Amino acid sequence: MRPGRIVVGVSGASGAIYAQRLVTHLVAAGVETHLVVTPLGVRLLRDELGMEGLDLAALCGGEAGGPCPENLVNHRPGDVGATLASGSFRHDGMAVVPCSSNSLSAIATGQAQHLLHRAAAVCLKERRPLVLVHRETPLSRVDLKNLLAADEAGAVVLPANPSFYTRPRTVEEVADTVVARVLDHLGVEHDASPRWDGAAPTADRGGQPRC
Repeated sequence: MRPGRIVVGVSGASGAIYAQRLVTHLVAAGVETHLVVTPLGVRLLRDELGMEGLDLAALCGGEAGGPCPENLVNHRPGDVGATLASGSFRHDGMAVVPCSSNSLSAIATGQAQHLLHRAAAVCLKERRPLVLVHRETPLSRVDLKNLLAADEAGAVVLPANPSFYTRPRTVEEVADTVVARVLDHLGVEHDASPRWDGAAPTADRGGQPRC
């Protein structure tokens, strides 16, 4: 059963395409998507996707400057009184995509600096799914300790490690191999990326090249 409401946080780590592809799939699936983008996340979207400001239409795969879909709701990161900050706001899970080491540290230690961190803390205390798509390499000992702390607190640590056994041909298809796992952990039905069925991909399996 497809969840009706998902929260997506975007922080300042490299990997804007993961956020764009996740929001695109959620909106296309009809999921009510609540978005919170940090100031560094906005800069990330500019640097990596060429967005001027927070372009909600472009973020969900539409034409830049176009209308925002009705099922995409944006929240200001400084609005700590927003609905996402309360456990009484019911939703089906949250993903931080990408999740910077700074946001990882704040979430793992309960140090909420803005709405994204507070929304993640709410997920943990309410025992809702929280997926952290950490994007950093190599990992310092600080990162490793924070990843373990986040896991112990109840989060799913899902590093942005794309897979290649489906033979993706475009950057979007590569990113979707990660986004598909995020959607799985949020309980969202999708066809973002082919699932491994034990056979090598061929041209008639999701448009993948022949062996």
